[in-house]
Amino acid sequence: MIVMQKRLPRRIFLRGVGVTVALPWLDAMVPAFAAPADIKPPVRLVFAYVPNGMMMDEWKPKTVGKNFEFPRILKPLEPFREDTLVLTGLAHRNGEIAPGDHAAASATYLTGVAPKRTTGADVLLGISADQVAALAIGSKTRLPSLELGCEASPSVGSCDGGFGCAYVNNLSWRNATTPVAPETNPRVVFERLYGGLDTDPDPKVRARLGENRKSMLDYIMKQTERLAGTLGPSDRRKIDEYLTSLRDIEKRIARVESENERELTPDMEKPLGVPNGFVEHARLMNDLLHVALQADLTRIATLIYARESSSRAYPELGFADAHHPLTHHRNREELIEKVKKIECHHAEQFAHLVKNLKATKEDDGTLLDHSMVVYGSSMSDPNRHVHEDVPCVLLGRGDGSIKPGRHIVYPETPQTNLWLALLERMGVQAEKLGDSTGKLDGLTDL
Repeated sequence: MIVMQKRLPRRIFLRGVGVTVALPWLDAMVPAFAAPADIKPPVRLVFAYVPNGMMMDEWKPKTVGKNFEFPRILKPLEPFREDTLVLTGLAHRNGEIAPGDHAAASATYLTGVAPKRTTGADVLLGISADQVAALAIGSKTRLPSLELGCEASPSVGSCDGGFGCAYVNNLSWRNATTPVAPETNPRVVFERLYGGLDTDPDPKVRARLGENRKSMLDYIMKQTERLAGTLGPSDRRKIDEYLTSLRDIEKRIARVESENERELTPDMEKPLGVPNGFVEHARLMNDLLHVALQADLTRIATLIYARESSSRAYPELGFADAHHPLTHHRNREELIEKVKKIECHHAEQFAHLVKNLKATKEDDGTLLDHSMVVYGSSMSDPNRHVHEDVPCVLLGRGDGSIKPGRHIVYPETPQTNLWLALLERMGVQAEKLGDSTGKLDGLTDL
């Protein structure tokens, strides 16, 4: 028998001047006659975070097990029912620090460690779950981990109850004293993934660099066309969709930069690729994360849709009230309704990421099948700053190691137990993380 198949290595980088493009998983990367276990897509781990707690009466399903009804705030995820695990009862007891509940919320979320109260440089916390994974397997990808955010904030001084801004701004901690700051500028993220930092403050210089980049991307597109001509129709479609996504992302970033340069006065700092509106900002970060995972540029990521204590307003919802003050609603129904609208809005943006992962074919399944994507917050009732029964959903199957489509209750269980269970599914063995008491069970059981 003669097998007519172009065998490609797992990692392919197409390079031009200032541009490096990694290709996604292709069927041609699997050797002919290879056993399924010989080569398969990697498992990815993503933590997506929203601040200021959650209105649990419209988050928590009323029934346990399968066939639960999606509450209002989780409705955007209902199309992905069979990919979703709703986990309730988990807690972050080390976040129960007053004053300073918000700083402690973000600080403890991935570490499980109570932060040292300080506004100086002597911060003290613990390594976060994502960085445990990055230290163990990060060398297998171009970026050990990717930290993204949709809201910039002060980096020094006091941000909440005598706690420094480092605790509020960061989910990821490389060690007890070193936070890993999220990048909020889509242009910087794009350049980090695919090229050099073309972020010169002079718009004329940036325009010239952009034209050079465009020609190099065109050159790479031609390279890819030649490669695609030797591949099957499924692989050709994957490459076309992937490169189309890259070009679309870059065009959207360029449009944002152009709009910012028109709107800002010369003496104002130009935010380059940072959109003014939340939806466009969140969509760009979602899409950048999607292509980074698709091309295996990283397998570990965090995405902060808004920072803890966020007073961001969402005028697209029809009101100008800031998020954090609204959460202290004093049981006024009109304020509670606005909080719920914001929480639904956040979930809608997250659902956009899930939709992309679900639509991306990879090997015998989808990118979502080979991922574990957490969405939630470090508090439940935002009005009372409650750190028990926190909101948490887990999407994806972890390459078959997770059985979704259920609502599971874990009364009074540290959420760090879940992080240990997810790390294990990444091939990372960790016996202890913060306040963990063991690895969470039941994720595989039907």
